[in-house]
Amino acid sequence: MVSHLPQTVLFCSHNIFIITTLTRAIPSLYEYYLQPYYADAFSVIIEMDILVTISLKSFIILKDEYVQSNKGECTLINHYDRIFFEPDAMEYPLGKRMYNQFKKEGVNIELLQSHNRVTGIPGKTSRESFFYGKNTLVVGVRRTLNFASCKPSAHFQLPLVTGCTGICEYCYLNTQLGKKPYTRIYINVEEILAQAHELIEQRKPEVTLFEAAATSDPLPVEVYSGSLETAIRFFAEEEYGRLRFVTKFTNVDSLLTIDHRAHTRIRFSINTQSVIQAYEHRTPSLADRLGALSKVLKYGYPSGVIIAPVIMTGEWQRDYEKLLQELRLNIPESQEEQFEFEVISHRFTTRAKNNILDVFPSTALPMDENQDRKFKYGQFGYGKYVYSPEKLEEMKAYFKYNIMNLFPAAKINYII
Repeated sequence: MVSHLPQTVLFCSHNIFIITTLTRAIPSLYEYYLQPYYADAFSVIIEMDILVTISLKSFIILKDEYVQSNKGECTLINHYDRIFFEPDAMEYPLGKRMYNQFKKEGVNIELLQSHNRVTGIPGKTSRESFFYGKNTLVVGVRRTLNFASCKPSAHFQLPLVTGCTGICEYCYLNTQLGKKPYTRIYINVEEILAQAHELIEQRKPEVTLFEAAATSDPLPVEVYSGSLETAIRFFAEEEYGRLRFVTKFTNVDSLLTIDHRAHTRIRFSINTQSVIQAYEHRTPSLADRLGALSKVLKYGYPSGVIIAPVIMTGEWQRDYEKLLQELRLNIPESQEEQFEFEVISHRFTTRAKNNILDVFPSTALPMDENQDRKFKYGQFGYGKYVYSPEKLEEMKAYFKYNIMNLFPAAKINYII
């Protein structure tokens, strides 16, 4: 029985017939996930709180648990309806390998001239365009090797991937990735890392930090690109360079046995289970994220969490206290000293709000500009609505006290 919005995408390439009870989650499930971009591929029948999904070739359903079919076992993967390649991408070994892999799997591949101008993604409305975009992957060459700054997380962004397969209603990328937010993999990883080396050389003996998840969550596509593994091995050899990335996803196994030399910090974006269920669609549960966190700690990676966005509605103090207590159970005291916290309050721009309401018209996100909000200009020159000074001080005091109480040896990087 699943009594809330499902979080995980499951795929199984068999002819199967699945009946699963979804109770009150059914209307939102159909409206947000199936109808916009799977209506043609699936027969969806909703009757007496039962969802019946039939597929002739394959089956995709949003659900929390793995599903065992009578012809095979369903496994968690990243699924794309369409994949675009720049022709130049196939001149690189990684691009050629990815192209052959997708061809072998029978995925629909189209060629395009530039990854910056993708015209083959359908969608007549903002909602359709958004969901079609979320199921699109673009493979291209990163032409510009000028790395943007990345305050307060790091000195520079490391552009391996842009976009994310998750569907978080509040995501700030709603203002940056356009109406069709596809995921983009850059295959010239060696060139990108060579530029990182130049920046490290220019700034040494100061240690230079690079953030690989500034405009993306790179972990979901690691199964295709291997870019994070390559970057982790590169930074292991850099005395004055360090890599950081944050993820909501859990497929970390391929990274665990790398000789990282503690030069890469893998952080996890976490939130209360109620926030995850309400707003972080198509992402793993809190329990699964904490399980992945335990794995990277076991293999010696420096780690940490980003608690974001902090949404101060309802009994938020109680919910976040429970979150911190669950986190405490997953961090050995022996590794607490190297553990870091980043806490970010919920904020939004006018443009982001309009985009969110176009895609999620029934969203419950607190976006009333006149309710405990203050307008503030950000580091990139545009304005955003943050919590009022009184609410922010309340939040800062709350998290500082509770983190220091439960994790006395850990470091708080910032609470903003």
